[in-house]
Amino acid sequence: MFRRSGRITLQARDSNTLEPTVKAPLKKRKSEPSKKKLQPAAKKQSYEIQKCWSEDGASPCVLIETPHKELEPADPSSFKQYRFKNLFIKASPIPCLSWASSDDVWIKMLNKELKYVHDRSYLQRHPKLQPNMRAILLDWLFEVCEVYALHRQTAYLAQDFFDRFMLTQENVNKDYLQLIGITALFVASKIEEIYPPKILDFAYVTDGACDIWDIQRTELHILKALNWNLCPETPISWLKLYAQVEAQKDGENFLVPQFSQETYIQITQLLDLCILDIHSLDYSYSVLAAAAFCHFSTFDVVHKVSGLTWEGVAPCVRWMSPFMDVLRSQPTPQLKIFSKVKPDARHNIQTHVAYLDLLRKSHDLRPDSPGCQMSPVAVGALLTPPSSTEKPANH
Repeated sequence: MFRRSGRITLQARDSNTLEPTVKAPLKKRKSEPSKKKLQPAAKKQSYEIQKCWSEDGASPCVLIETPHKELEPADPSSFKQYRFKNLFIKASPIPCLSWASSDDVWIKMLNKELKYVHDRSYLQRHPKLQPNMRAILLDWLFEVCEVYALHRQTAYLAQDFFDRFMLTQENVNKDYLQLIGITALFVASKIEEIYPPKILDFAYVTDGACDIWDIQRTELHILKALNWNLCPETPISWLKLYAQVEAQKDGENFLVPQFSQETYIQITQLLDLCILDIHSLDYSYSVLAAAAFCHFSTFDVVHKVSGLTWEGVAPCVRWMSPFMDVLRSQPTPQLKIFSKVKPDARHNIQTHVAYLDLLRKSHDLRPDSPGCQMSPVAVGALLTPPSSTEKPANH
């Protein structure tokens, strides 16, 4: 027997005759939808820079969104976090860089504002939690950061991880807040620090409330819940950019800090105090940093370094005013000395003051926000890390 389908027959053909065209039989395909609609969580934003000519001859660049037509959300309320009014900005304030395009860097940062969503309404998903519990936890994390000389960026990454993780959960008990917070700091330190503390150190500062196995299990839980999205632009990264752009001089290396350390730590203290308030999550991180910067400079400078309009920053500036009034009555913060930190990098280390007392005073100046009042109960010893002299030698 022969396999007819596999035989090849050679036949003589006349070169003057046309060879018939043989069409391969079409395979019947299963019915499939022509296009798959993406879920709102998978929505991706793309942008293009358009040049808009004004009457005075200037040509500012405007960042506009170009979404796919099929990606319209079924529930518009779920997309309330996309506030495009602050994204219509002038050209990138970042000067020309030898190692990258300043426009690309700027648009990348703006894209992260849309990708990393935070919302204070997550407390509605956790009826057993109160705003003051979050404030106590973050205040303790700031204190832990100072004990181990961790960077400000590490502290704010932990805050972002905590808030975004809580947005994905429901009915979390207050007994688990410390475990979630210290695990978020553990993850943040591995991302930001060159020599992060060991997991035993993080378990140790909880005074036996959490062990290394609890932290490891919670770490996997947080990473899965955040879908491994761990690189947001924090208020600190925005503030450092604004301060560097304002102090930038021609010919100087943009990566080398040129701003005043003394002024910088005053602004960061305002940010530290404000971030303890749950209402800070009503604003994007870039606006939070711009509003804090505005309290130590003029808006013309803020507009130059951020591109934001006064309409976009004014509500946050007014919201910060009570916090700023309280800080004005306090001694001016001084740069702290850390044994293993160079003098020109001391401003990058997260420090801690009596933030909970300052927060209470700030709320006293704002009687219209009873939901944010601090609990009169004193902070327990459980959330107080030991001093460096009390730590054993193997830690």
